Amino acid sequence: MKNRSTIWMTILPVLACFALLPAQAVSPAPDGCYPNLTTAEGCGALNSLTTGAANTALGWRSLLSTTDGSFNTGVGAAALALNNGSSNTAVGVAALLLNSTGSNNTAVGTGTLVNNTTDRNTAVGASALNADNSGTDNCAVGFEALTSDTTGGANTAVGRGAFQHGHR
Repeated sequence: MKNRSTIWMTILPVLACFALLPAQAVSPAPDGCYPNLTTAEGCGALNSLTTGAANTALGWRSLLSTTDGSFNTGVGAAALALNNGSSNTAVGVAALLLNSTGSNNTAVGTGTLVNNTTDRNTAVGASALNADNSGTDNCAVGFEALTSDTTGGANTAVGRGAFQHGHR
């Protein structure tokens, strides 16, 4: 329970900062279809995109900071909000929220891979791998699986709370 409180105490201020950012209109008016194989729907979705291609952002501030990242999919409020990496998939509120340059990551569930900045991690389940910030090649499946892992690599954890307090 303490871990969940810590997570939300990390996520909420970041989300509050996004809420204070000025919204910019996109051109053409939102209809979901933009140049370079890009789709965006939601307040601030793909707001900073310049040269990136084949991105899909659905939800409030999803893929907000992406400028030149490509082949990303963010579904949910603030999914991949700080992302500028490529080939990431985030489904769920705040999934891969703080990912800045990491690529080839998959996060499905609220708060999954929230702190990630590296490559090739997979997390499925609310809060799975949420503390990871420099580990690579990890796979966590289940609610709060691998939640304490911050730097470990090549770990696999399956099940609710699996490997919650350890990493390699």
